[in-house]
Amino acid sequence: MAFFWSGDSAIRHGLRQVRSAAGRLSSYAAFWLKAFHQPAIDLSLRTHSGLTTRIVESPGLALSQADLDELVSRLRTVAGKTLPAGDLTYGIFSGERERLSRAIVTLISEEATGRPIAFNALSVMSVELDGEPQQVTHLGLVMVDPDVQGQGLSWVLYGLTTLVLFARDGLRPKWISNVTQVPAVFGMVCDTFSDVFPSPDAGARRSFAHLQLARGIMREHRAVFGVGGEAGFDEARFVITDAYTGGSDALKKSYDAAPKHRDEQYNAWCMRELDYARGDDVLQLGRIDLAGARRYIQRDVPAGSLPALLAASAVLALQRLILPMVHWLDDTRPFGSLRPWRGNGR
Repeated sequence: MAFFWSGDSAIRHGLRQVRSAAGRLSSYAAFWLKAFHQPAIDLSLRTHSGLTTRIVESPGLALSQADLDELVSRLRTVAGKTLPAGDLTYGIFSGERERLSRAIVTLISEEATGRPIAFNALSVMSVELDGEPQQVTHLGLVMVDPDVQGQGLSWVLYGLTTLVLFARDGLRPKWISNVTQVPAVFGMVCDTFSDVFPSPDAGARRSFAHLQLARGIMREHRAVFGVGGEAGFDEARFVITDAYTGGSDALKKSYDAAPKHRDEQYNAWCMRELDYARGDDVLQLGRIDLAGARRYIQRDVPAGSLPALLAASAVLALQRLILPMVHWLDDTRPFGSLRPWRGNGR
């Protein structure tokens, strides 16, 4: 009899696990379907136990004034825990709709209390490349409440949103930019994305595309990352000199205070190339492509994460079977040497 009840209990436990997994599968499937079909993303996903992640694209356009004020207030709450010595005044913290219309906010909150604990604010910049407008996704500002640091949030804050944008755009390579003086972040960008410059990697090179985009960003978009007009830019090294004069002063760090990367080569590069006393930053440019997405999924996302398994399967299937045909048949966008068809009044 004891054996019977034990077996029955095990079966019921197994059924509960199956139902739970099915529920999570349905939630994640709904997340990715929304990501592909929404004109402006506003998605919520349970990425950790007890935590909810919300991704909001163009909140300055999509949200009512009350909802926008609430979102900005939650971002300021995290910033207040992160930077007690001063308030930020640039970008998303201004609360201006025009600034927030170009932002993509990823906000992590506690499920039980709703307390915001971390966020990432991306920005989309239009920059000319070879005479054509090119969208560059700036990785933007990341802040984590010191009380919850070390809980494995980085894979969400540094990669999930760019992966969603990349997938929604048909897995076409997308340019990304990053401005930092933090060795840990500098190394994360080098490790995650493709064709990154600058980088200590022996194969890293500054292409003419890198240079065009960097010049355009520094000419037209300094306000996105809080760099004043008087800051210099070294085009050979992509180093912004005296960068902390445009509203981002509270972010300036000494080398000793800046979080380090586990790979010493990134720490050594920052120490050698950046003048921390003056307040230098490095401007990085790279791309998210299939290779970068695969590296992110396989290395950064926790192995037990079901979204990671779904995304990996989708990437491999699209890469090997579907993607080339989709790109070939889409006559509205360039693909390699092919250009969009503009006949018949289109």
